[in-house]
Amino acid sequence: MSSTALLVDTSGAAAKRLDGVFERELTLVAPPVPPSLALDAVRKFKPSLVVLEVVAASPDVVKLVERLMSDLPLPIVLVVQSPAARQVAFSLLDAGALEVVSLPERLDAATVLELRKQLQLLASVKVVRHPRGRKRRTSIGLPVIRPDYFVVAIAASLGGPKALAEVLADLPEDFPAPVVICQHITPGFSDELAHWLSLETGHRVQEAAEGQRLVKSAFYVAPSHLHLVVQPSGLLRLEDGPPIGGFKPSCDLLLRSVAQSFSSRAIGVVLTGMGRDGAKGLLEIRKAGGHTIAQDKATSVVFGMPGEAVNLGAAELVLPLDGVGPQLVRWVS
Repeated sequence: MSSTALLVDTSGAAAKRLDGVFERELTLVAPPVPPSLALDAVRKFKPSLVVLEVVAASPDVVKLVERLMSDLPLPIVLVVQSPAARQVAFSLLDAGALEVVSLPERLDAATVLELRKQLQLLASVKVVRHPRGRKRRTSIGLPVIRPDYFVVAIAASLGGPKALAEVLADLPEDFPAPVVICQHITPGFSDELAHWLSLETGHRVQEAAEGQRLVKSAFYVAPSHLHLVVQPSGLLRLEDGPPIGGFKPSCDLLLRSVAQSFSSRAIGVVLTGMGRDGAKGLLEIRKAGGHTIAQDKATSVVFGMPGEAVNLGAAELVLPLDGVGPQLVRWVS
């Protein structure tokens, strides 16, 4: 089944760079438009997907994404062509955009084909309506942990950055547990994700490093090109192994390591995402005596990962997104 896309060409050069991507199963529903005309174009042509070029910080572009996701929800994919635009992309993910892709300097035939397949897949995603507005917290200090701490492991994919920001913002400054995060994201974006989450939530969020020791009230994001494992000593290990179930980093591997290392003091959360990565790892946490949460369908951008966890019986609780943070506080306190 063919899909249609609307290209929002912010710089005026994206259409030329993406020439050849939109054909056959994925076609442009109209000529590329600037951001100022995008809302009207979506209303008129009703595309399956919006492809939005991200160039620089712009309140108008953020408002566009918020308006689309509030009034005319549909998958929005961000195209980033420079490192300077990466942090801008995270503000748009927070506003409701679905995914971000990074274009290399040269687009060969294989890259064009892979990008076309990725956009076709995203065009089929049924997104949920996003209310506007974001929560924030003040910055925190880092108390020293004792050896009897809980560890919270969170798995997320499509729609994950915004969901993570909301969950982390609901945690207090002195949250008495470290949090490890596996978010499926375009390679090279995990450090920017950590930085953006820090700005959005006021917590100290960092990309995980080999040999780091877990600290209460600290948050660690798996690098986008390595598996993250938590050891019983509370040290982090990075593994450069093959993808597991098609993913690297693997949510299942992270959650499984937390289950094996902390058993009843392990807490697992599976948030919005396509596929089933994280469901088996969540089940291992529950079998080990830990606590588990799956995000509910109504608030998930994509109910694939949390839905699979529910089907496996891995979820002790199925909660709306705004219920996840408060429940984590109750368990660790």
